[in-house]
Amino acid sequence: MNKNNLIAGLGLVGIFLLFTMTFTVSETEKAVLLEFKKIVGNDYAPGLHFKLPYRQVKKFDDRILALESKPERFLTSEKKNVIVDWFVKWRINDVTKFYTSVAGDKSQANIRLDQITKDAMRNEFSKRTIRELVSSDRGRIQDSLTKMVAPAVAGLGVEVTDIRVMRVDLPEEVSSSVYRRMEAERARVAREFRSRGAEAAEKIRAEADRQRDVLVAEAQRDAEIRRGQGDAAASDIYAQAYGRNKEFFQFNRSLIAYRQAFKDDRSLMVVSPDSEFFQYFKKPK
Repeated sequence: MNKNNLIAGLGLVGIFLLFTMTFTVSETEKAVLLEFKKIVGNDYAPGLHFKLPYRQVKKFDDRILALESKPERFLTSEKKNVIVDWFVKWRINDVTKFYTSVAGDKSQANIRLDQITKDAMRNEFSKRTIRELVSSDRGRIQDSLTKMVAPAVAGLGVEVTDIRVMRVDLPEEVSSSVYRRMEAERARVAREFRSRGAEAAEKIRAEADRQRDVLVAEAQRDAEIRRGQGDAAASDIYAQAYGRNKEFFQFNRSLIAYRQAFKDDRSLMVVSPDSEFFQYFKKPK
């Protein structure tokens, strides 16, 4: 019985020593080994490791972490306030520095990172106008912020993988005045374009009227010329026909006149029967 108790006791001691002298590190963790709060080991690869029983192991998340800050006001180069909503992606790259600088506390690291990022944003936005912040390439601003923040957080044992400016808004009291200025500017540009269009339309209309008058005048001139030539040709034809047979020409002209005078039943003429008009009625031969 005593032998069994001894074996059981030795087994318990072995299990206790196994738990106190070994530790595991997963693929998503970093670990440091402490001896009386002094680091004696770091950067352990994933797997099973051994240690002395009185030493402690501190583990930290090796994945990318996010710092989401509340919207903050920053001054532009015009001394105007803008409200910026942003977040930072970061991870631990030096576990020893991370433990010694912020005692391995993620919340403390977020506080320090938040202060450093705000200082960088304050410096970056003070160089730009509101128009540049709203209309310029957001990627360039984010790259510039990342370059400024990276060396400042190196002493914390972390690296910044990305800084995202999600939104840049104007305070309500500034928005109305900015929108009024933008509206006035757009209205001025619109008036300028309309005046240019009206001027061009007047020029086109005047040129079209001028060309129309020239074309009408030329057409009337050509018509008068053609009409004169036609009248001259007709007179020449009449003269030649009259010269060949005067009596027949007079007779034919009288028949045409009779047709025109008596073309319907409502024709009425007040003429003396002895007039020359009726000479072929009185003398048909």
